[in-house]
Amino acid sequence: MAHTNPLEIGWLDPQLAPVLLGVIVLAAVGTTVLFCCGVVAYSRRRSTRYLLITVVLGLLVVRSLVGLGTVFGLVPMTIHHLVEHGFDFSIAVLVLYAVYRSGSGSETEENADRQSADRIEADD
Repeated sequence: MAHTNPLEIGWLDPQLAPVLLGVIVLAAVGTTVLFCCGVVAYSRRRSTRYLLITVVLGLLVVRSLVGLGTVFGLVPMTIHHLVEHGFDFSIAVLVLYAVYRSGSGSETEENADRQSADRIEADD
């Protein structure tokens, strides 16, 4: 691909190119910041749930970079669609798995009640 200027790509309206670039750059910066926060949180907690969320945030960063590469003509549209929609599916599966692993609300409340009862017994 010889394109390096988003204003010369056939599928992109030159008037909308700055808007698209702005949105993708903001998405890349925002997801990178969130990914860094996720890495810090995972390094502190070391739980599977934090790892899954950090991986999801990393996929979002790569997704934004693929979008930028597509706008600049570095990533072909076919590869763009394969990566983007593949990552969409992966992100959905990982988030649902993280939710599944966290258990239901009633189990969490029961565990909290048990811990409170254990603390009361320990104080007596």
